[in-house]
This record gives sequence, C-alpha cells and structure tokens, in this order.
Amino acid sequence: MRLPTVVGLLALSWTIAATTSTQGLYDLVKRRLPSHCGDFHFVLFEQITPYNSSELQNDQYAIRTWNGSITIEGNTLSALATGFRRYFTDVAHTDLYWFIGNRLEDAASILPRPNRTITGKSIVPWRYYFNTVTFSYTSPFWSWKDWEYQLDWMALHGINLPLAWVGFEKILLEVFREVNLTDVEIFPFFSGPAFQAWNRFGNIQGSWNGSLPLDFIESQSLLQQKILTRMLELGMTPILPAFTGFVPSALPHVYANATIVNGSRWEDFPLEYTNTTFLEPSDPLFSELQDRVINKQIEYYGNITQFYTLDQYNENDPFSGDLDYLRNVTRGTWQSLKSANPAAVWVMQGWLFTSNADFWTNERIEAYLSGVETDADMLILDLFSESQPQWQRTNSYYGKPWIWNELHGYGGNMGLYGQIDNVTTNPIEALKNSSDLVGFGLTPEGLEGNEIMYALLLDQAWQSSSIDTAQYFQDWTHNRYAGNNSLPDGLYTSWELLRTSAYNNTNLKSNAVPKAIFELAPNITGLTNRTGHHPTSINYNPAAVVSAWQNMYQSATQDPRLWENPSYKHDFVDITRQVYSNAFLAQYQIFIKAWNSSFTNSTNITQTAILTTQVSTLETLLSSLDAVLLTLPQFSLSTWIDSARSLAPANNSAIADFYEFNARNQITLWGPDGEINDYASKSWGGLVGEYYLPRWKALLGYLLTTGPRGYDAMAARAGVKRVEEGFQIPGSGIGMGKGEPLILKEPNPGADCCVPEDHADF
Repeated sequence: MRLPTVVGLLALSWTIAATTSTQGLYDLVKRRLPSHCGDFHFVLFEQITPYNSSELQNDQYAIRTWNGSITIEGNTLSALATGFRRYFTDVAHTDLYWFIGNRLEDAASILPRPNRTITGKSIVPWRYYFNTVTFSYTSPFWSWKDWEYQLDWMALHGINLPLAWVGFEKILLEVFREVNLTDVEIFPFFSGPAFQAWNRFGNIQGSWNGSLPLDFIESQSLLQQKILTRMLELGMTPILPAFTGFVPSALPHVYANATIVNGSRWEDFPLEYTNTTFLEPSDPLFSELQDRVINKQIEYYGNITQFYTLDQYNENDPFSGDLDYLRNVTRGTWQSLKSANPAAVWVMQGWLFTSNADFWTNERIEAYLSGVETDADMLILDLFSESQPQWQRTNSYYGKPWIWNELHGYGGNMGLYGQIDNVTTNPIEALKNSSDLVGFGLTPEGLEGNEIMYALLLDQAWQSSSIDTAQYFQDWTHNRYAGNNSLPDGLYTSWELLRTSAYNNTNLKSNAVPKAIFELAPNITGLTNRTGHHPTSINYNPAAVVSAWQNMYQSATQDPRLWENPSYKHDFVDITRQVYSNAFLAQYQIFIKAWNSSFTNSTNITQTAILTTQVSTLETLLSSLDAVLLTLPQFSLSTWIDSARSLAPANNSAIADFYEFNARNQITLWGPDGEINDYASKSWGGLVGEYYLPRWKALLGYLLTTGPRGYDAMAARAGVKRVEEGFQIPGSGIGMGKGEPLILKEPNPGADCCVPEDHADF
C-alpha cells in the first residue's frame, strides 16, 4: 500500500501543523517508553480535506528512518498513533495489552530502524469504541491510572470515535437544579455506579442500597475532564451524552403541563426502580433541557465535538407503535439537538432493532429514522454486526450513516470465544455493499478477555482485504511472548489450536462469549446446551483446548523464563480457566446421567459410591480453579471490590460499603431480588470459591441424600423422568421447577475430556 501524497511531500517540503499539536503523542512515548523519547519524530501533515469539511477522509501514515530517527508521518493524530503501534508490531515485535500491561519496554535497548518505508491507510474514516453498558460492567470504579492506560491502548489501536459517558450525572444534576427540582427530588433518580448505564438508558431509576453520593458525582466530573483532555490530545473525537428525555418522577410536580409518559417495566424490576418517567420530545421543555445539557457540557469541556449519544428505547418499547408518533419522536429529538448545537450528529445504538425485533418492524424502523430529515445528522451503531446484523434488513438504515460493530460478549462473561471469519470477512463485504458504512467498531458489554478478537477487527480497519488469520495469530504469538527472541514451537501450536476451535465459532445460534455452567444457579436441568446471548454450549471439541493447554505448559518446561513473562502467565491462567470450565460441564453431565439412573437402582451401594466420587470431583474442580485464579489480580474478585471501595473518601466506611454492595450485586443478583441473577457472572478467584462452590455443595449434597440409599422421600413425588411438584433447598435459590425433565441429553461428542493430569502442579 502506497502513500504518494504523504511520501512525495516529504521530498519537497514539510507542511506540518504546529509542533504542539503532536505533543500528546510525545507524551505517550514518555509515559510508555521513557528511555526512547528521542528516537521518534512525529510529522502531522495538513489534511487533504479540511477538518470543517463534510467530506469524510480516511487516515494514512508512513513509517521510515530519517536523520537517524524513527519518523512517523500522517494526516491525523490517530494515524500517527496507529503508525507508532505498527512500528512496534512489525519492526520491534512487541505491543501493549489489556490486563498484562505495557510490553513496549521489551523492545531492544537500541530500537531497530525500519529498513523500508511502511505505509498504512484506513479503509473507513471512523473506528468506534465502547458500549454504553461497558461503563458499568467494566469501568465504573476505574481510577485515572486505569483510564490513562486504556486511552493509550485506544489511541495505538486507531480508535478515533469513542463514547465518553463518565461524569454525566454532574451535568444532569445541575440542569435539573436549574429547572427548580430539589436535591431531594433528584437524587432518588440516580442509580449506583455499577448500574448507571441502565439509568442513562431509562431502564431503571434509583438505587436499592442507598443514594448515589454527591462526592461520587463531583469526582467523576473531574475524571471526565481528564479523559476528554487526553482523548483530544491523542486525536480522538469524543461522543458526549445528550438529554434523552428520562427525568426524575417529580418533574410533573414542577411542570404540571409537561407531556409525560412512563416507560415499560424492565426485566420485572419492582416498579419503584423501573417504569421511568419520559418527557416527550414534542414538549417545549424537552428542547429547553436539551439546550441546557449540551451547553452545560460546552461550558465545562469546550466545544469539542459534534457527536452526541442518545438512546431512548433500549429494551423498552415506545409508548405507541403509530408511525406518525415514532416519526415525531425522532423529529423532535433531532430538532432539539440541532437547536442546541447546529453541528450536532445524533449517535444511536441500533440494539433496539435487535432486542425488540417483534416491535420494530421495517415499517416502524423506517418511520422512526425518517424523523431525522438530514441523513448526515445521524450515525447508527449496528451493535452486533458479527452475529445479528440489522443493516441488511433495514437497507443500510434507510440511508443513515452507520458503523459495523463487534459486540462479542455480554455482561463481561469470560469464556474463550471468537468469530474470526465473520470479523475479517463480513465487514469487508459490508463495505463493498453499503455506501453508508463509515466505520468499524467495538461494542462489548464488558472487557474481560479475548483481546485478540478486538485487536483483529481494529487491524482489519486498515486492510482492504480480509486478514489472513493464520498469519495474524502467529504474529500475535511472537509479539506477545517473544519480542525478538525465539519461542518454543508449542506456543505457536497452542494459538493455532485456539484459532481453529474456540475462536472459530460458526454456529450463530450460540453467538457470544460462553458462560461456565458453574456460574449459574445450580440445577439438575436447564444448564447445558444453552444458546443465544449467554450460551453454555461448547461449539468446538474441548480436547483442542486441552491440547492447547498442554502445549503451552510444555513450552514453559522447555523455556522456564516464560514463567516470568506476564503475557504467558495471564494466558496460561486464562486457558486453564477454560479447561476447568469445560471439564466441569462434562463431569456435571456424567453426574446427572448417573444420578438419574440411580432411581432405577435404589439399593445399589456401589452406585452411591460412584455418585459420591463424582461429587468430590466437581467440588475439587471448583476449589482447584479458585486457587489458580487467585494467582493473578486480574482474575481475582478482590481487585473488583478494592477498586470499588477505593472511590470512597478516606475513613468513610459507609460509602465504601455502598460501593462494595454495588460491585457485588452486579456480578451476582443484579437487582434488589435477583432480577437478572448471574447475568454478569465472572470466573474470578474468590467468587468461584466463596460463592459458586458453596451453592454447588448445597445442591450436590442434597442430591446425594436423594440418591440410591436415601431417595425415598423425593421418589414418592418424582417419576423417573419428571418432578411433579418441584423442589427447592430452603434459602439457597437452588431447585427444580414443576414438571421439569430430569433426563438430560447425552454429553456432546468430545465433551468428556478431563482436566490435564498436571493440574495438581498449581
């Protein structure tokens, strides 16, 4: 790929922006590679298309050696940052990563110079990042240090259009105060840190363990100012929140004539926490509040963006399905945005068309989108493009610009998973078939692993043909562990096995990161072979992951230095976690089959011994896994809890307890009474041993007492195949519903693989 304009200009003259415009990149080098600050020279050429033009332009960069420096030239700051990372991945053979941290320091002490000019050009102008719920599932308790690292990762991976939700409650609080609502009326509207995303979406209101502290609102506002400053320094255009229409329920008391409707009940939450109050966009007050919100942000942050995120019907249907009503909702919302900021572009997640597809017929979608009468004033995120794309059925969203996104996982679930073919082929095909496609992006609900899948799509945004994933995984392995050193062949074999198994799902009925069944409320039915958004089915031969584990383990016996490598330790624990998860699933199926058969052989003492042994195996799997996970902080519950408690002012244990409750509730009950129980479950050390294991011990112990020797009480009301009345262990939340089948399907082929014999070495 050539850059004749950029490279040619070098030979003639250097038409560059002010030196200080690249200062953010020099600061990045100083943060991540302080011993090599003098090795890099960034050259920012003026764009061929002016910044204030409505014509979108792809980014481009060139890397070469000039006057002894590693010179990176480009037409945007994002292009320069991407070129900087490209130098490290292609020349110095290292990178920086989630959880593992900065590995750029592993490059040679004398950085190698490129022996040729390396060029790159994006195939889409925008590279988008974040899902609204990521700010609750992953980053609600992040410090500036966490954000600083994440922002550097984003810049180096070419992201130039990220969501920026942090601190929005400060804006709302001040606006609501200005329209004469009191703090007593406002604060019950806000939700706790781990649940703010759904408050912002209008799904829930309030908090079920106390009020959101004012100190949190103030500190998050200060954090947002740091985040936005850094985004701009690194060439990103932030997407700021707009006023959605969701308001405290006291608003009608102040504005008696306001046009108010209530949202639908979300996920069976108690009405006091849902059924939120929605101010119709047709009401003049809506435009007034929009103007206050937009201008309040301009006052705080400056006029830094034209993009505003605004979602009004996330998993809630509109008040009416009438086409004129839908059209008027968007027209009123759009007009309020344009009145507040004439340059405003409305950014909307297209998730509603997926989650509530029964309501959103094509006719209704077209009517709803037609309310924005200028197509360029809206940008739609096709949120789950790799599995449930909506752009085809909506004729590319009826002319609105849109972005192809990889959602990948729900609630921060942690299974090894990917769709390498869909992520590398489908966006390229979409680009050929839709002139309205303007970007690729990442929209995961939570960032809990599988980093290679996210890097893959971001790298695809700079390549016009589908990436060769075999070569990509090999290069990933080399850069992740070795830098310029040699590696045991077993590591390459491990990642090739993962590429062709866990990362090659083609069964889109099971279309996201899988959940370990031990994270679910224990039961004798309904746990296996789940598909959809939280699958438990395994769509590959589990023996392949065991083989990957064995090759990885053997590699460290050949090169013991790997045990000191943070990348290796992280991946070894992560793959071990998956091996144990798969083994638990297989052993559970064996146990249930044996337990079912025990009802026809009630006096067989040998059968009782077999069941007891199987129960011991299941419990040992969980206790052993817990010990493995606790070896690294990124796999430990304490990291999540400590980050939550650290937000409290010094010596204020009550507020620290409030944050900890939020943190614990989200990953367990998710709601005051378990409304979305185990949705955001995690395979974390401490959570496995202290929460999941006791639940399973309760069920398994109960089942042993109802087996061959002591099953009479249960057998009196249970047939071989069905429980007629159902049962529940008091206080445990564990049981089986009336009429549920006892007999499960046979285990999947290959699912009876066992934990590697070496597991005791942990």
